[in-house]
Amino acid sequence: MNYEQFPDNPYILLTPGPLSASKSVKATMLRDWCTWDDDYNNVVQDIRGKLVTLATKEPEKYTSVLMQGSGTFSVESVIGSIVPGSGKLLVLTNGAYGKRIAEIAAYLKINYSMLDFGELNQANTEELEETLKTDADITHIAVVHCETTTGMLNPIKEIGEVVYRYGKVYFVDAMSSFGGIPIDMDDCKIDILVSSANKCVQGVPGFGFTICKRSLIEKAKGIARSLSLDLYSQWKTMEEQNGKWRFTSPTHTVRAFQQALVELTKEGGIAARYKRYRTNQLKLVQGMKRIGFAPLLRENLHSPIITTFISPESSDYDFKRFYNALKEKGFVIYPGKVTDYQCFRIGNIGEVYPKDIDRLLQSIEEYCNSYNIVQMNNY
Repeated sequence: MNYEQFPDNPYILLTPGPLSASKSVKATMLRDWCTWDDDYNNVVQDIRGKLVTLATKEPEKYTSVLMQGSGTFSVESVIGSIVPGSGKLLVLTNGAYGKRIAEIAAYLKINYSMLDFGELNQANTEELEETLKTDADITHIAVVHCETTTGMLNPIKEIGEVVYRYGKVYFVDAMSSFGGIPIDMDDCKIDILVSSANKCVQGVPGFGFTICKRSLIEKAKGIARSLSLDLYSQWKTMEEQNGKWRFTSPTHTVRAFQQALVELTKEGGIAARYKRYRTNQLKLVQGMKRIGFAPLLRENLHSPIITTFISPESSDYDFKRFYNALKEKGFVIYPGKVTDYQCFRIGNIGEVYPKDIDRLLQSIEEYCNSYNIVQMNNY
């Protein structure tokens, strides 16, 4: 297919997902698929197998299941289908998405507690260990790997070592990191990992996925608090009926995701994609500092996924005007989400390359010069 026949997008999404997908990924959605047909179900099975091999060097220990909806649907399916009525969930939080896990637990009336480290600090293994020593009721522990509230990257391997020593079930929300940052679930002692089609694998929105230890999901029958988000039943159906979904699946999104996996392999796998994202992020931070924007986080806490910058104090600065000016130049950025700071966020993932970051920086510098708000944070 000649992908050049498709028009370019008017702008690049510099967001943590949905993100700018390739023309070839989007082109696969021009064909319709039947959810009962073997050709389609074979696509599902191919995806399930590839996800597991991307997640660990010990694929025989793990399985995967796809779930309709946004990534949060899959997170809720895990919380509601894996934590039994007798269990207690400890949520490590340092941003909005960790707090969302706790909110899900509250909605489902699951016993839970939070260990909140504040929005500018990584999850701390010493505090985690102290909590586990004093609360024997905790059975499950959840953390967000890349907390896109700020762009914070949490130390999931170190957390996993503590969780493993205490014999708890370890859940990692890798929504914005899986496919873009190397992770080995077995090395990190992760029991359950969740991500979404429209993140670092570079598909489009429509479903999330869970990668889980077989020994864990096999024991999850009857735990679910929801019919449509019953993770065990979805997995069991896919296992026994060659990739069939229980309810209507997002066929076009699924096929696009298979193509995205092909393109991930062609790029050189997760390690190569991580290198590109990291190059984007380092170039972005260096250029923004030169213009005068300060990153919110210390550099050793940055992920290659998204970066938060403090808004200038100049009275001539207005985020909406700044946003619209960049959109006209071909870039869409994200507003801030941090409680105590005026800030904004710029993503580095998707079909975004260093040359795009260079063009973005040029557009930002031109905007700042036109409003006389350069050197805003003494860089």
